[in-house]
Amino acid sequence: MTGFPLTWLYVPGDRPAVVAKALTSGADVVVIDLEDAVAPDRKAYARSATAELLRDPQPVPVHVRVNAVSGPWARDDLAVLLPSPGLSGLRLPKVSSPSDVVRVARRAAAVRGEVPPLYALLETALGIERAHGVATAHPSLRGVALGEADLRADLGVRDDAGLDWCRSRVVVAARAVGLDPPAQSAHPDIRDLAGLRASCLRGRALGFLGRAAIHPRQLPVIERACLPTEEEIEQAGTVLKAAAAQQGAQALADGTFIDAAVVTAARRTLALARRT
Repeated sequence: MTGFPLTWLYVPGDRPAVVAKALTSGADVVVIDLEDAVAPDRKAYARSATAELLRDPQPVPVHVRVNAVSGPWARDDLAVLLPSPGLSGLRLPKVSSPSDVVRVARRAAAVRGEVPPLYALLETALGIERAHGVATAHPSLRGVALGEADLRADLGVRDDAGLDWCRSRVVVAARAVGLDPPAQSAHPDIRDLAGLRASCLRGRALGFLGRAAIHPRQLPVIERACLPTEEEIEQAGTVLKAAAAQQGAQALADGTFIDAAVVTAARRTLALARRT
């Protein structure tokens, strides 16, 4: 695998046995969820169970989705989890302004002495409007992504296409400041693997790369959909071979015009292909 994660498997923090299985699932990143997946009366248990697990480094990167910074549980989440040696990153839900990110970063610096990688989840209309500001909020912010279930409810959107502008907005905001392409939000039907694949291919066409999952059976579908096809790999090789033979813009034998941007895209294609 390359250094770029394609699969992010979410697991509820109050189910340690499920978390243990997730660590051997093949996911690039395991995300322990303390927020939506955990009932209010289970928050304290989920927090303590997660802290116990993260006392030691894990075989794969483990991120934690803490509760919303503006809510009543986030302070305790951060106080308990920030010192954990096994914590590889924090995912921050319902971010609506750069100050949400800055607040967590300052807290992390005070408790941990350093700021772990942060990822902001934009789940409201206000968060989408402020996407670029959020993306530039702090040097430790490594990515932005959508929380589509909450966003859909906030906007009153019923048709999936109604989220396309928001999706493109997040892709542009991330790339404008040099962040990695965002990963897609989770596909909610764990039985609908054909629909998952089609949705991944559409997301890739919009500029997303990688996806959150809520069940291990979704992982291979996501990875296959995100990896380049044989045709794409062959075309990328042709582009790089031509660029090595002749510098500057040129046309290939099939009429395809290539320039520096096309060469960069070809290199990215082959880097992803090396995961296999």
